[in-house]
Amino acid sequence: MRTKRWFGRTWWFVAIALVCATGAGCVYLEVNERELVFRPVREYERTPADQGLAFDELWLSVPREKGVGTERVHAWWLPADRADAPAILYLHGIRWSLGNNLFRIARWHALGFNVLAIDYRGFGKSDGDMPSEKQVYVDARVAWAELKRRVPTTAQRFIYGHSLGAAVALELAATEDGVAGVIAEAGFTSLADIVAERNLPVGPLMSQRFDALARAPQLRAPALFMHGTDDRVVPPGMSERLFAAAPKPKRLLLVEGGSHSNVAGGAMDQYRATVVEFVALAQQNLRLQLAAR
Repeated sequence: MRTKRWFGRTWWFVAIALVCATGAGCVYLEVNERELVFRPVREYERTPADQGLAFDELWLSVPREKGVGTERVHAWWLPADRADAPAILYLHGIRWSLGNNLFRIARWHALGFNVLAIDYRGFGKSDGDMPSEKQVYVDARVAWAELKRRVPTTAQRFIYGHSLGAAVALELAATEDGVAGVIAEAGFTSLADIVAERNLPVGPLMSQRFDALARAPQLRAPALFMHGTDDRVVPPGMSERLFAAAPKPKRLLLVEGGSHSNVAGGAMDQYRATVVEFVALAQQNLRLQLAAR
C-alpha cells in the first residue's frame, strides 16, 4: 500500500472539498476522492509460478455497481500441501495488484495455508475501472463465498487483510458467519483518521471511510492485529485501538522494527509462532461455542 503517494496528493482533495462546500461539487468530490484513495495497478508481471508454487487462476462473477449484468474479479487459489490445512482469504491494500503482493501471498502459503487471493475490480486483471468502498466489500464477500465453497469446515476458514485490506477483512468478519478468525495487518482505524493525522480538515466530507474501528466491536470471530513499530504510513497505535475495541478472544503483535509493507521484518519466527498460536486459539474458541450449545 503506497499511501504516502496518496497523502502527497491530498491538497487536491482539500481543493475539491472547498468546491463541494459551495454545494456544487459533491459528486465531483466523490469521483476524485476515489481516484486519490485507490491507486490501482494493472501491470501483471509475476505469478505464483515464478516462485515454483502451483496455483489455479479463477474468475469470480460479481454484480455491477450500477446497471445490470456482472463483472469479473480475478483470483488465485494456492492449495496447501496438507489436505487438512486451514485456508485464508487474502485481501490486499490500495495499491499494486496480486503480482506485487506475491511475497506476502507466498508467505501465507509457506505458513501452511491454502490461499485464495483476489484483485478488487479495477486492479490487475479484474474487470472494472475505479473501485469504491462499497464495490470492494462486494468483491470480498463474493470471494468469501468461494472460500466457503472450497473449504466446508468453519474451523479451517480465516480472513487476512493488509493495510486497507485489514479494514475490508474486519468488515467481512463483522458481517459474515462461518469465520474461524480474522487477521488484520498494518490496519488503520479509518481513512478519516489517517487524513486527520495529516491535519487535513476534510474527514467529515469523505465518502470512502473504511471505518474499521466501528466494525471492531462487532466482530463475530477472534481477531489477531499485527503491526510494525517502524510503520511510517499507518501509526502502530491504530492497531492498538482496534485491538482494544475488539471483543475477546483476541491477540495483538507489535513487531519491533517492522515496516508498513513488511510487518514481519526480521522477526519471522515471532510472526510464525503468533499465527500458529492464533489458529489454535480460534479453533479452540469454536469448540467451546459448539460445546455450549
